[in-house]
Amino acid sequence: MNIDAFLLCDCATDQGGKLNVLGAFDSIFANKMPAVHRACTIAARIRFEKIEEGEHQVRIDVVDEDGKAVVPRLDGEISVKVREGAGSAAVNLILNLQGLKFERYGRYGINLAIDGRHIQSLPFSVREAASQS
Repeated sequence: MNIDAFLLCDCATDQGGKLNVLGAFDSIFANKMPAVHRACTIAARIRFEKIEEGEHQVRIDVVDEDGKAVVPRLDGEISVKVREGAGSAAVNLILNLQGLKFERYGRYGINLAIDGRHIQSLPFSVREAASQS
């Protein structure tokens, strides 16, 4: 399996197997703590080879720099089917998050695991917004 894309963004959609992403970012700016980020999306495009067809368990954890969960662990399952004559198939995952609460400024991460194996981490930060003087 290969990760074609793993992004934190404003929004994403899947249109007939095409992953559409708007506003990918790696920093959230806040005026004070705690802060709530109204809405964002985790988008992933994962490519599986023919030999990897079947059911796969997916887990996503959003954590602070100490490894503490920002939201409860997100577990799901995907079913992969490679079309006849194709060597691989891509699966789009779109996870919309509402009201993410951050207790402090700092580094955070989104961890992706498939079938119990860590596949990739996506770092981002929550930073103090520049004052408007």
